[in-house]
Amino acid sequence: MTKAEIVNEIAKATGIEKAQTLRVVESFMECVKNSVANGEPVYLRGFGSFILKHRATKAARNIKAQTTVIVPEHDIPAFKPSKEFVSEIK
Repeated sequence: MTKAEIVNEIAKATGIEKAQTLRVVESFMECVKNSVANGEPVYLRGFGSFILKHRATKAARNIKAQTTVIVPEHDIPAFKPSKEFVSEIK
């Protein structure tokens, strides 16, 4: 499902026009991105959590060149679904 499809579904369900719904969806995504970028997890009860995961330094191999490259430690954004979300999917 694309962002446009999400906007269409929300607009249809709420009766709000698509342009306004698009602004709300984009504002929500921007808020989540800014919070996670600042190290603050975002918890949405019944849906899941947007968090930062820390990756340690590791050695990776380039098989073609037969070389080893050191990948420095870094943080990556992650989504952890809630138990309710997971149980609905199963």
